[in-house]
Amino acid sequence: MNAWTRPLPSWSLLARAIAIVGLSACNQQELDVSEPVEKGGPCDYLGDPEDPEARICADGFVCEPVAASEGYVCSTPLRIRGLIHDALNGLPLPDAYVTVLDQTGAPSSDVSISAIDGSYELLVSAYRNEAGDVPNDAIYKLQVFAADYQPFPYGVRPALPIDTGEAKVETETIVDPDTDEEKVVEYLVIDNPTTSVDMIPLPESERGGATIFGNIGGERPGGTLVVAEGGPAPAPYGIADLSGEYVVFNVPAGASTIKGYRRGLELDTASVNATGVVTGVNLAAIAEDPDGLGSVSGAVNIVNAPGGSLTSVVLVPSSVFNEIFELGPVPFGLRVPDPGLGPDVDGGFQFLGVPEGTYKVLAAFENDLLVRDPDTNIAGTAIQEITMAPSGAVTVEENFKVTEALAVVSPGAEDPELVDATPTLIWADDSSEDNYELVVYNALGELMLENLDVPRVTGSETVEYVYDGMALVPGMYYQFRAKSIKGTSPISRTEDLRGVFIAQ
Repeated sequence: MNAWTRPLPSWSLLARAIAIVGLSACNQQELDVSEPVEKGGPCDYLGDPEDPEARICADGFVCEPVAASEGYVCSTPLRIRGLIHDALNGLPLPDAYVTVLDQTGAPSSDVSISAIDGSYELLVSAYRNEAGDVPNDAIYKLQVFAADYQPFPYGVRPALPIDTGEAKVETETIVDPDTDEEKVVEYLVIDNPTTSVDMIPLPESERGGATIFGNIGGERPGGTLVVAEGGPAPAPYGIADLSGEYVVFNVPAGASTIKGYRRGLELDTASVNATGVVTGVNLAAIAEDPDGLGSVSGAVNIVNAPGGSLTSVVLVPSSVFNEIFELGPVPFGLRVPDPGLGPDVDGGFQFLGVPEGTYKVLAAFENDLLVRDPDTNIAGTAIQEITMAPSGAVTVEENFKVTEALAVVSPGAEDPELVDATPTLIWADDSSEDNYELVVYNALGELMLENLDVPRVTGSETVEYVYDGMALVPGMYYQFRAKSIKGTSPISRTEDLRGVFIAQ
C-alpha cells in the first residue's frame, strides 16, 4: 500500500510522524518530562515515546508547531473536508488527489483521494498559537490534481484561502491498540465553501494521458514541483505531498524526463516511456542545502509608481511556463523574499539554493499594484530566461523595469467573481493614454475577445467595456487584461492575477 492509497494514520502515529516542511530546520528543545502532555502543553516534536525524558502528547492530541516560534504545543487534531466537482457539468469528481498547502506553499498534509461522491477528508498539520488552537488568520490553500482535468490552482485561477475561523469541534471514539480501551477524542473540522473545488476539464485533445507515480528523496521532499518534461510546454506536473509522494497526470504518450524542482534540493532525474500507469519513478536526492546549490542575482528598477513600492521576484521552470498567461507554478522556495513574506524588493535581489535547470525570471508577478513594464521597445521589459548549471551562479543580464499597474475595478479586483453572460469590464483610466488594448481568455488559454482599439475616456476615472466576445460557458473561469497605449507603445497594464471571473 503506498501513500496515495493508505488510510489516514492513527493519532498516535500522526503525533510522531507528521513532518513540517520549512526552508530551514527548527531546533528541538531539551525538556524534563514525566507524564503525557495535555492540550496547550509544550511537546517534543517527533519525540521518542520510549525516551523517559521526551515530552509526548497524550492520546488524542498531536504535537504541532507554534506560529512565529521554534516551539511545539500539544493540540487538537485538524481535519479538512470538502467536495470536488466538475466545474462545467456540476457532477461529483471521484479519484481527484487533494492536498493542503500552507502560506509558504509547503504541503501540510499527505494526499486524500476523493470518493465516488466527490468528498475528501485530510488530516492537516497546522501552525497553532501557544494554547494549541488554530489562529483565525492562518492561511491554508488546496492543491488538486485529477486525470483529464486542469490542475488547481492553475494559470489565472487562484486558490482561495481556507477560512480557518470556522473550525468546529467533533468527537470520535478511538480504541487503544495496546489495551483495547476506548477513548473519546476531539477533532477540529473545517468544512465550508472554501474547502470545495470545481475542476475544469481539459480539451478532448489533451485527455487520456499517462499517469506517473513516484517518491522524492531527501530530508524535506514535500512541496517539490515534479514535471514530466520532453513534450510541448507547458508540461504536466504534480507537487510532492508531506511524505514526498507525488503523482503527475495527463502525461503525453512517449518518452518523458521526470525532473523535480525545490529550493535547496538537487535531485536525480528519471526517464520513462509514458503509457498507461507508471509506478515507482523515484527521484533520489543528490544534494540538499537551502543556502547552497546555485544562485541567481539581478535587480529591478521601479519607475512611474508610488514612492515606497515593493515587489517580489520568482523563478518558474521554462518547461511549465505558459506563454499565453506569462506565468507558471513556482517551485517551493524559489521566491524573493521567502515564501509567505510580503514583497520587499526595490532594487537588487538574490536567490540561493537553486537546483539545476532552465527558468523564467518573473518580477512584479504577484498582486502588488505593480507590473513588469509592457513597453518592449525599451530594455529591461522582456521576460528573462536563465540556465542554471549544478551549483552555478547566474546574473540576470538586464534590470527589470517595473511600473504602476492599471487597477482592476470589476470583476475580479480581489478574488474571482460570478458574472452574467455580458459582464461590464471596468479598469482604472490611464490619463496619458491614447487608447487601450483589451483581451479576454478562458482558463484553457483560448482567446474569447480581442479589441486592440478601445477608445480613451475623458472626465471619468474608469474605463467600462461591455463584453461582446464569444459566448461564456457557465462554470468556466475567465480573465480580462487591459493595456494602455501611447502612440504605438504600451505604457501600463492590469496585473497578472487580477480580473478573473466565472460565468454563471
